[in-house]
Amino acid sequence: MAKPKIAVFKFSSCAGCQLSILNLEEHLLDILGAVDLTYFVMAKRENFAGPYDVSLVEGAVSTPRELEELKEIRKGSKTLVALGSCACFGGVPSIKNYIGTQREVEEQVYTELWDIQSIAAYGIDHYVKVDAYLRGCCIDLGELVELLQSVLLGVTPPFKTHSVCGECKLKENSCLLVTGKQACMGSVTAAGCKALCPSLNRACEGCRGPSDDCNAESLAKVFHEELGLTKDDVVRKFRKYAGNTPQFQKGAKFYERA
Repeated sequence: MAKPKIAVFKFSSCAGCQLSILNLEEHLLDILGAVDLTYFVMAKRENFAGPYDVSLVEGAVSTPRELEELKEIRKGSKTLVALGSCACFGGVPSIKNYIGTQREVEEQVYTELWDIQSIAAYGIDHYVKVDAYLRGCCIDLGELVELLQSVLLGVTPPFKTHSVCGECKLKENSCLLVTGKQACMGSVTAAGCKALCPSLNRACEGCRGPSDDCNAESLAKVFHEELGLTKDDVVRKFRKYAGNTPQFQKGAKFYERA
């Protein structure tokens, strides 16, 4: 029986999620024994065209070439997975969507614009159907293994969509928002990271995107009125990783319109 063919692609991103795959260490050999890693430019010298059983796509779409390639990947993939915050929501690249016109953004980076081909940055489901999402910047390795196992077994992975606060409670962490007076996004951000940042006394930055019970407007009000963040800083908090999502847009627009 042929092994399932796996492909890994990169668009506008830092490549951190791809690097995470290579950091699987104790699981990597087992995974390679169960699948055929057909296409992965970062890790392999020889790469082959599809079709693929599973395609993992890292990065936001921010150029016409990437959009064209994404549509071809979708055609040739049974299962398409958004790999990391940039592919899921637009991620850090999507911050440029709110800076100004496309020309103004390009002028901040380049001196000659005649050969620049750039569009607003969005997650891949803005353009094509996505079958599964691996959230985070970067992805959680446990979720990646769980996803690949689920695909091989033909079942849906039971990923968490409640807030990071739930994971903090399970770890008995002191609340950074209430007790520490830090601008923590944990109450509106989807769990699955095991509350990694709050467990290290660092406020959650919202890289996993909105939770299923997200109340962004309420948190925006707390940030400004109780913690003293400027209105501009509140807007930036909600646009850092998942500003394209309707839920986090409510947090940004709450003070953008004030």
